[in-house]
Amino acid sequence: MGAGVLTGDEQARIDQGLQEIDLEMSAPPLAGEDREAASIPEDIHMAVEQQLIRKIGPLGGKLHTGRSRNDQVALDLRLFAKTAGTQLRDALAALESALVARAGEQIETVMPGYTHTQRAQPVLLAHHLMAYVEMLHRDRGRVQDAIGRADVSPLGAGALAGSGFPIDREALARELGFAAASANSLDAVADRDFVLELISACSITMIHLSRLCGEIVLWTSAEFSFASLPDSLASGSSMMPNKKNPCAAELVRAKTGRVAGDLINMLIVLKGLPLAYNRDLQEDKEALFDAVDTTLDCLQVTARLVQGLRFAIDAMRSAALQGYTIATELADYLSRKGMPFRDAHRLVGQMVAAAIAANRGLESYSVGELRQFSPLFTPDVEDHLTLEGALRSRDVFGGTAPARVREALASVKA
Repeated sequence: MGAGVLTGDEQARIDQGLQEIDLEMSAPPLAGEDREAASIPEDIHMAVEQQLIRKIGPLGGKLHTGRSRNDQVALDLRLFAKTAGTQLRDALAALESALVARAGEQIETVMPGYTHTQRAQPVLLAHHLMAYVEMLHRDRGRVQDAIGRADVSPLGAGALAGSGFPIDREALARELGFAAASANSLDAVADRDFVLELISACSITMIHLSRLCGEIVLWTSAEFSFASLPDSLASGSSMMPNKKNPCAAELVRAKTGRVAGDLINMLIVLKGLPLAYNRDLQEDKEALFDAVDTTLDCLQVTARLVQGLRFAIDAMRSAALQGYTIATELADYLSRKGMPFRDAHRLVGQMVAAAIAANRGLESYSVGELRQFSPLFTPDVEDHLTLEGALRSRDVFGGTAPARVREALASVKA
């Protein structure tokens, strides 16, 4: 880069030697070759330098001029973070696509929505699945942000104080595909925020996968019977021949703790760490590699789970009809007629209590029977005593009305 360290011939010889080393290291080991035992140098940078010296002589000793392992390691890790972030982003998009595809198939499937694990109001299954698309979309944004903050080259920062040679660090950064060069040499070799950010994005992603897989576990239970899994995504019991266990979903749910542990590990490593480089930072690779690998695996497994789910449409609708899930719609109906909502809420609560005592559903009441509770009930209330009527009423941006869900699907696909 015009630093005056190498002649043109020296640069060509070093380049040729490095290309040969690259080919040798990329090739599979020969039979009986133990590269691990032969790797006497303590890290890859020193190994490459020693191999280069063996190839081209003392000239190979110029390779490290103006450099430190500190800025080289930071550079390598940033290159890895950018690549890994792109892989995570693509895997997130693939899972989003799987959810969108399944939501498009279930645009008319009604299920109970829950709060406190209690049946609350009817929603569309498509709307429920699209909630996870929103989560994953935010995850993708976090990963993209992490990629952006990793996209800064530390090369030329030296061990901590900067290079002693007139290196064009901005040109180096561009040559390596980085958006910019780091502005402070101390921070350049000590910064691992980009590692924290990527592991954090992985951790939040895993929380979302855990929630989705937790619901799959519930939905495939006999108590819910909302869905089933193909044999390839479940397992049997070694003792009980009647069992079909959602093990893939359970394992994804369990892996969440592992990735969260990687994040805690890195937070504690960095806590109170003085500037600039400390050997403590060697721990960053294990945590980052594990978090990325685990999250990528879990994203792929979850996509297969989503694709393989077989929904029990009738069971979902039957559950939505139970639990008096249209009660809120009746309270809203009375409010639209002019009754204060708090009064409407109290009145419909009394109606639910009466229906429970009579072992009836609210939808079974005639207009005449409803008018015994309030004269505000008129024949048009019949449109609000059905699941479809309750769904249509939620016709606001982001709501579960069929038209709004189709709108959301079209927007995400676009």
